[in-house]
Amino acid sequence: MVEHTASEKPATRATTDGSVYEGLRRRLQAVVANLAAHEALPTERELAEQYGVSRTTVRRALRSLEDKRLVYRVQGAGTFVSNTTVSKSLSLTSFSEDMRERGWRPGSRIVTADEVPAGAEIGADLQIAADEPVVRLIRVRLANDSPMCLESVYLPAAGVPGLLEGGLEGSLYEKLARYGERPARAEQVVTATSVDGADAALLDIAPGSPALRIRRIGLNRRDHPIERTVSIYRADRYDVSFAVLRDE
Repeated sequence: MVEHTASEKPATRATTDGSVYEGLRRRLQAVVANLAAHEALPTERELAEQYGVSRTTVRRALRSLEDKRLVYRVQGAGTFVSNTTVSKSLSLTSFSEDMRERGWRPGSRIVTADEVPAGAEIGADLQIAADEPVVRLIRVRLANDSPMCLESVYLPAAGVPGLLEGGLEGSLYEKLARYGERPARAEQVVTATSVDGADAALLDIAPGSPALRIRRIGLNRRDHPIERTVSIYRADRYDVSFAVLRDE
């Protein structure tokens, strides 16, 4: 017969409680992802009964979703789904990672995938000659099948042999990692712009709609540029947030 010491039992319960909480958090995040902005969630009591957990666990899960800006609470009224605007932090994450973090399903619709000469501007950004080949990948990035961003990526072809021959769906950063070329840091410039013509149609917005243009140069651990990306984000669904500190 195996005896359990008193110190083992709380650890086992803590593990179980953590699993219940994590399971509930994931389920609620998936539910929220499919609700309209400002739609009310069931009460804590109703959620506890529905999922067979304690109200403390429900409260903890909702607090986690609130910290991620997926829901907001109104005192005396309940918990509501936040606006679907994605708030991007300054951490270097891929589009797919950003969407998964919010419980959304990332996707892509390929517009162009080919190999072209770098040209003067892109060559300068990637520190290669203008006549050197680059992989050009233009995609509409999707969140739950809805257009979020038009992304134009340029990669030195020498660093990603065979990339165009494989599947191009999913996270590009995950594919670059297999080449040992995932960016370690990036330099970004964000500007306001408007979208017209074909780009507006691809993003499913009216011509002249406001957007955010993000130009990024991704660098490896040796500080050599390996990626040049220009992303046009719908301004009604995306913003950039960052913290600022005051020098003492």
